[in-house]
Amino acid sequence: MGERFDQHAVRHRMKLLRSDGEVTLYANRDDVSCPACGDPFGRILLTEQRSHSFDLSDADRLCVTRESDRLLVCTHG
Repeated sequence: MGERFDQHAVRHRMKLLRSDGEVTLYANRDDVSCPACGDPFGRILLTEQRSHSFDLSDADRLCVTRESDRLLVCTHG
């Protein structure tokens, strides 16, 4: 989609599940669009870490968007 995903602009439409300074995880409560495909996502993980491992047991599809300073991973399912 090209534009930077602004989690602060849509924060009221998501539920914060985790934030530890390096990784932030939100659940989508109100059909926020995935920055990669445009469809509503289930969860979004934002990290400035170079790599990250996580469980995908509840995801039917995974979308990844790379911005200059962070990685965004959305699950759909």
